[in-house]
Amino acid sequence: MTTHHAPGPLDAASRPAQPAHTGPGEPDSVRSLAGPGAPGALYAGPGLSGDTAAGSASGTGDSPAQGSGGPGTAAPPGGDPVKALMHRHRELCARAVDPLEIAAALEAHGMTDRTAAHFRHRDVFSLAEEMYARVPRHSSDRSAPPASAHAVTEPVAGAAAAGPSRLLTLVLLPALPGALCAGLLAGLAQAPPGRARTLAVVAGVLAVLSAVQLCLRHGPLRSPRPAGVAVRLATLWLLGYAVLGDGLLDAAVRGGPDRLWPVDTATALGLALAMWPAVLCARLFTGGARRRLARSRGLGEFAAATRPLLLASLTCYLAALAGLLALAGAALGAPPALGGAGALGALLLLARLLLVHGHRATPTIALATAAGVELAVLCSVLASRLPGCGFLAVPAETLIEVCGAEAVPTLACAVAAFALLGRAVPALSRASAHTDPGTR
Repeated sequence: MTTHHAPGPLDAASRPAQPAHTGPGEPDSVRSLAGPGAPGALYAGPGLSGDTAAGSASGTGDSPAQGSGGPGTAAPPGGDPVKALMHRHRELCARAVDPLEIAAALEAHGMTDRTAAHFRHRDVFSLAEEMYARVPRHSSDRSAPPASAHAVTEPVAGAAAAGPSRLLTLVLLPALPGALCAGLLAGLAQAPPGRARTLAVVAGVLAVLSAVQLCLRHGPLRSPRPAGVAVRLATLWLLGYAVLGDGLLDAAVRGGPDRLWPVDTATALGLALAMWPAVLCARLFTGGARRRLARSRGLGEFAAATRPLLLASLTCYLAALAGLLALAGAALGAPPALGGAGALGALLLLARLLLVHGHRATPTIALATAAGVELAVLCSVLASRLPGCGFLAVPAETLIEVCGAEAVPTLACAVAAFALLGRAVPALSRASAHTDPGTR
C-alpha cells in the first residue's frame, strides 16, 4: 500500500480546526467508533494516561493537548477526534504491527471511507496510518518495518515458508490424496474378492481422508479455528454420497438394493486429484487479495479489485476439476458425474475459503443444507415402502425419471454453492477478512 506522510502527534495545528460533526444528524457508526461523545470530543476516561493519549508524543517533545486532564473532560470544538478514536481502540493500536491491521479492524467495526471524513481523513487507510504512527513504540519494536514501507505479508491462513516448506504445502501435500486414491484403485483392480480386499478398501479410504486432513491443516486451506462437528459430518456425507449415493438411490427407486450397487470410482479419483488445484487457487486468491490490500487507497477500491479475483480463482478451480474428472473417467473407463462433482467442488471450495477467513456460520448452514437435501431424498424413497406412504417417493422418482439420479446431488450442491457465492463475494472482499484473525 502506498503511503503518504503520516501526520505528526496531535497535529491539530498543522490543519485548520474544524468543528466536530455533532448533533442528532451524526451517523451512529461515528458515535460508536469514537466512544462516548462525538468525534470532536476527547474522552480521557480511566486507563488513558498522558503517555498513551499523547500518541507518538513520547520522545518528540510534544505534550498532550489541553483538556485531557481528567476523566470525561471534553475538548474544545477544535479538539482532536483521532485521539478519541485511538482511546476507543487503544488495545488494537498498541498490538498492531502494520497499519493494515488497524484499517481492517476499523472496517470490521463499521467504519467506511465516508465515516473517516468525520475524523478529517479521506479514507480509512489514511486514518489507520495516522493512528499507527501516533502510538508510542518501545525500543524493541523499532526493528519492525515502518508504516511507510510495510511489506506485503501473507495472511495467517495462507502463509507458507520459503524453500522446502513451500514445496511441501503447495506441491507434495496437495498431491498426496490423489496419489493415494489412484494407488488404492489400482490395487483393488488386482486384488481378489474377500476379507483382505475389504480391509484394503477401509485402510485406503482412511489414508485418503487423512491426507485430505493434512492439506486442510497446512498451507492456504488452513483455518485459524478448527471446523465444527456439523461441517465435518456434512462434508463427509457429501463426499460419500458423491461416490456411493447415485447408485444407491437408483437401486432404491427400482426396489433394491438387493446387491452391492455400483461405486463411482471416477468421481472419487477426480475429487481426490482436485485437492492440488484447490490449494493453488486458494493461494492465488489469498495472496492476490493481500497484495491488493497493500496497494489500495480505499475500501471501495479494494472490494472492486478483490471480487473479480475471487471469481477468477473459483473459475480456474472448476476448469481444473472438470479436466481432472474427464481424465479420471478416461483412465477408469467410466463416465464421472460431472454436474454433481462440479457443484460439490464449488461448494466445498467456497465453504473452505469462508472458514479460512474467519466466517463459520454461513458455510456450516450451506453444507448442512445440501447434505440434508440428499439425505431427505434418499429417506423419502426408502420410507415410501411403508404401507400408505407411496406418495413420499413421487417427487424423487419423477426427478430421477426425467434427469437421472445425478440430478439430486447436482441440484442440492449447486443451489447451496450459488447461495454461498452470494455471501462469499461481499464477505471476502472486505479488508477485515484478510488480516490476522486476532485483529477482527
